[in-house]
Amino acid sequence: MTTIVTDNCKDCRFTDCVTVCPVACFHYDDDMLYIDPDVCIDCSACIPECPVQAIYEGDDIPEDKENWIEINAERAPNLPVCEEQMDPLPGAEERKEALGF
Repeated sequence: MTTIVTDNCKDCRFTDCVTVCPVACFHYDDDMLYIDPDVCIDCSACIPECPVQAIYEGDDIPEDKENWIEINAERAPNLPVCEEQMDPLPGAEERKEALGF
């Protein structure tokens, strides 16, 4: 199973994860990142890079976040690829703090 971006990314969109991805499987919209499961090679390099712990291995995803498996699969292929680090969204640091990180 693929690696998944979950709702902790919403309103942050830190892109530290993108810098270590060997296959450019990350896509983005105005709110967050998503992973294209057809491109991801499950290397897991991105997981420790996420400052808000928004990324999970599909097999390790908490039950209350399993809906993000389908959301990533549906959204990612229709969005632009993110291959380079971008600035986080305005308010990202505050959101990170609110999440407890």
